[in-house]
Amino acid sequence: MITYFHIMFDNASKSRTFKVALFDLDGTLFDTEDQYTIFWGSMGRRFRPDVPNLEHLIKGTTLKQIFANYFPSPEVQAQILPLLEAYEAQMQYAFFPGVRAFIDDIRRQGVKCAVVTSSDQKKMSNVYRMMPEFQSLFDRVLTAEDFTASKPNPDCYLRGASVFGADISECVVFEDAYTGLEAGMSSGIFTIGVASGHTPEEIADRCNHVITTFEGLDFQKIEEIIRK
Repeated sequence: MITYFHIMFDNASKSRTFKVALFDLDGTLFDTEDQYTIFWGSMGRRFRPDVPNLEHLIKGTTLKQIFANYFPSPEVQAQILPLLEAYEAQMQYAFFPGVRAFIDDIRRQGVKCAVVTSSDQKKMSNVYRMMPEFQSLFDRVLTAEDFTASKPNPDCYLRGASVFGADISECVVFEDAYTGLEAGMSSGIFTIGVASGHTPEEIADRCNHVITTFEGLDFQKIEEIIRK
């Protein structure tokens, strides 16, 4: 049974329809956040012991932003990059429960699906290798290379709408991280927060609606949610 919290914002409209789903990747579709927390925690302790909980501060940001904000030294970046690439190459990529069934259901209803991620193409090549069916589930996969500005800038989700020629009123964003939720809300697109790394209460005022699981979620329920 799906549990959710509902908050109304100015960008929630009864005229909305559900034609395009724009998904963040890590922490939204994939249960990978704990793995990244381990990696960046170790990098923080090794190179930035002066920044407590760095592994939590970097959630939802691009590698470029992480380097610029916390590891500006080219020498340090040169040490971290091969470690990150090796780590991502052996990571486990698994959907959260209910994700596959939800995507299958909404695609049967004609909904276009895109991944909108801060990950780069090199990381995604590891995903495709580990999960060969991944690309067949989505109409587009937009990565860090496709955006002029990263989350929390709304550019990524506005581009997600534009690649399908869709109005923002026809789209729904699914996000878990603070920066991604801000990007979704700033775009004017109805934004559903996925309470995976945060509690529902922690993200309730950062989105239009909160879900705690994809299990039991389907096209009809999303239509009901966005029209409330």
